[in-house]
Amino acid sequence: MREHLSLREFSGALGDIGTLVPILISLTVQGSASLTSSLFFGGLWNIATGFFYGIPMCVQPMKSIAAIALTKEFTPGELAGAGLGVSAIVFFLGVSRLLWLVTRFVPLPVVKGLQLGTSFQLCKKGVDLVKKNASFWGSGLLWSDNLWWACSSFLLVLFVYERRRVPVALLIFMVGVVFALAQTGAHHQFGLVHPGAHFVHPVVPTAREFKTGFLSAGLGQLPLTLLNSVVALAALARDLFPGYDPSMTHITVSIGAMNVVGCLLGSMPFCHGSGGLAGQYFFGARTELSLYFLGAIKIVIGVVFGESLLAVLKWFPSSLLGVMLFMASIELGLVARNFTLHPGDERRRRHDFVVLLTTAASLVGFSHDGLGFLIGMVTALVFWFHRLATA
Repeated sequence: MREHLSLREFSGALGDIGTLVPILISLTVQGSASLTSSLFFGGLWNIATGFFYGIPMCVQPMKSIAAIALTKEFTPGELAGAGLGVSAIVFFLGVSRLLWLVTRFVPLPVVKGLQLGTSFQLCKKGVDLVKKNASFWGSGLLWSDNLWWACSSFLLVLFVYERRRVPVALLIFMVGVVFALAQTGAHHQFGLVHPGAHFVHPVVPTAREFKTGFLSAGLGQLPLTLLNSVVALAALARDLFPGYDPSMTHITVSIGAMNVVGCLLGSMPFCHGSGGLAGQYFFGARTELSLYFLGAIKIVIGVVFGESLLAVLKWFPSSLLGVMLFMASIELGLVARNFTLHPGDERRRRHDFVVLLTTAASLVGFSHDGLGFLIGMVTALVFWFHRLATA
């Protein structure tokens, strides 16, 4: 393990913050989740996941639930209900082996299409973050968060793209921290930060909150978790770490365990995800050490600073977060290049490529993993009948 102790591992640990930080800040400012609980349990799951899997298996927010929660201004109980409902179903499908029966018949191009579609979606989210303060000049220019910094960090990532030993994510993150601290001081808000011992508090959803949370946000998250956080994640782990074959049952149990504990204590719902793994891998993570580092940082910050840290986090430059998310998404999309098991058969290769594009385009167009999966499966089935009829 000691030979992997490097700045590159620490840099890789930060490869997923482009997704984590905006969602974390938004949900906690709104009052839907506790910053203390989300940081503490997010860090705890990072460490536990690293110990169990031995690779940088990311822990990230359930994005679909977060989006609905922000739109409908969920209470903590409604957010907990959504997370608990999804996790219970995912856990049951995993331990009962029903998920294995389903995924056993999912063609490779459909899985790769889901990864490619997710890549495009995350790329767009990265661009949207950059556009929040999209100025080169003018009265609206914010010195710490603008297109100059976005372009500079983007070029930096490209220049060191082939030199993976350079901890570029760590460099960009440290610049963002300095800017956030400077803005906090400039607005005289350091007085809002209160170091000390901060604790988690229980959140028990009522029957109405559970129903509202699960029906409004949980049902939409379910296909995303099953397909991206389990099926596509397992496929990506095999691609990035040859010889490693993660159990989908273990992944579903992991997701269930994380949220049964965390959601009842005020944390936002967490899952694993192919996008997060790709981001951490892109920025240098190769072992569980990156998760130990990230987990320890989250726990210390959550316990010591708690909710008061929002006074600083809200000033973290969205332009830098957007670039990190954009480049991490590109890494996820790259795995789609191995989309067929029949590279020597031109007809089969063409069919598989159409399935890949159809799945990805449907997922992006409808903004729904379930519809993308369904349309991709129908396309693959039609082509299978074509080949069967002409065999």
